[in-house]
Amino acid sequence: MDVQLLVVKDCPHEGPAAAILRQALDDVGLTDVPFTTRVVVDQTQAEALAFLGSPTILIDGRDPFAEPTQAPGLACRLYPGLSGVPPLTPLRQALRQAADHG
Repeated sequence: MDVQLLVVKDCPHEGPAAAILRQALDDVGLTDVPFTTRVVVDQTQAEALAFLGSPTILIDGRDPFAEPTQAPGLACRLYPGLSGVPPLTPLRQALRQAADHG
């Protein structure tokens, strides 16, 4: 399983998002699965990665929180509840689903 945390430089939510991601991986029994953090530096890269804002989590190249109306770009990202980090329960579900299909 390939898990990435995509951020923009100096993103204030990078640390909390990394903590939530590690917690979610551990909670679903994927304690041995690492993730990489990647800094998105420009609009071209954002479009190539379908980066919908910082932080974005990709699980096997897929953003489980992507909305079809969102456009890629270098911006801060808000998740449900106007939070700067993804919600834990849906993140766990996305990781479980990816592990089951991997």
